Amino acid sequence: MAPQYAPSLRSRLGALLLLIQIVFIVIFAFYFEVDGPLTEQDGTLFKNIYSDFQDVNVMVFLGFGFLCTFLVRYAFSTVGFNLLVAAMATQWALILNGLESWYYRGKIRINLRSLVIAEMCTVSVLISTGTVLGKTNPVHLILIALIEVSGFVLNEWLLNVILKVRPVNSIMMLHIYGAVFGLVLTWILYCKGSEQPFEKERYSCKSGLFSMLGALFLWMFFPSFNSVLVNDYPRGRKIGAVCSTYLSLAVSAATAVSVTVVTSPQGKLNLVQIRSSILAGGVAVGVAMSAVHQPWEAMTLGFVAAVISTLGYKYLKTHMAHVFQCHDTCSVLSTHGLPGLLGWLTQFLLVKDLDDHTTAIRFAVFHITSLFITLSLSLSAGIITGILLKWKFWRPPQDRKCFDDQAFWEFPHLAVRK
Repeated sequence: MAPQYAPSLRSRLGALLLLIQIVFIVIFAFYFEVDGPLTEQDGTLFKNIYSDFQDVNVMVFLGFGFLCTFLVRYAFSTVGFNLLVAAMATQWALILNGLESWYYRGKIRINLRSLVIAEMCTVSVLISTGTVLGKTNPVHLILIALIEVSGFVLNEWLLNVILKVRPVNSIMMLHIYGAVFGLVLTWILYCKGSEQPFEKERYSCKSGLFSMLGALFLWMFFPSFNSVLVNDYPRGRKIGAVCSTYLSLAVSAATAVSVTVVTSPQGKLNLVQIRSSILAGGVAVGVAMSAVHQPWEAMTLGFVAAVISTLGYKYLKTHMAHVFQCHDTCSVLSTHGLPGLLGWLTQFLLVKDLDDHTTAIRFAVFHITSLFITLSLSLSAGIITGILLKWKFWRPPQDRKCFDDQAFWEFPHLAVRK
């Protein structure tokens, strides 16, 4: 018989979702308008961007949805809640990203580029939810999405306005922002006894295969994700971003497999460990995109990122739970956090377009400050969200109901028959 968990969904989730969605509809009705193509050149631009938009869409809803289905009894929730969180967070990101346009023009224009940027903001939320996967309810996830997107949009605005960071570089800080936010959140929500894996925190062959499917979709479409906002001026920058991402991903995939075999006592492959590490090259080269110009640079970055990610998954995840009381379900620190920091360091070391000593010092100060702002905002937002979620009003799941779809979903074959 399925666990009784109706109060949280019935009295909290339904009312919250309906209220938020009605507010969103009213805002879109009064302040949004579609920015359609006006000329033939705009129509051509639409066709070029639409393919990239589709790729990002697949990553957000399908890739991240299936990536974390490795938990044997939490696959329904992983895919379903990913769709819910992404849909709500994207709408909220569109509103927040359009505030400046609303202030100056009185209307927020929506086009494919704004949709892509909103979905990329949503990715930071999907990264963070991986740290608390299976230990929260849908109400928690909606609150996380609203608060984290607000913090990330603020972080992006500060980097663009104060430090004059290019949009493609400020948005790619989503890997670092999402990982740090999630780690702080799971640290605050830590439950005693989490040093040992939960009873249901395991994977099977079937769940691991679906998880690998999600990782493969992310792997395939990562070049579009990293290059969608790259301005093709001077000509060739966009194709350079695509090639650099692909080469880095290819090297990270091969390196992850080799390191997994070497570190295994039996010399065997670990599907979940590989799934988490083959994306490290894409994460690292995405953050360092403006400084990576040569194929060997991208390949070296993918190699180092995969080594760090694979070793981090195998050794760091357990130590984080024991030493820092930080139970990271999907090892987000190893998949996004460490490769993201590696990409930031690579950009700091490889940047070449500096005219003189003064410009170099200025770049160093601004680059370090951008990381400091990102870490500060992600830590602050994570702490605020964690304190809010600890409120018993949201009905947090009990330990015995963690990582279990039956707490939230109907299963006809388990229903009690008269």
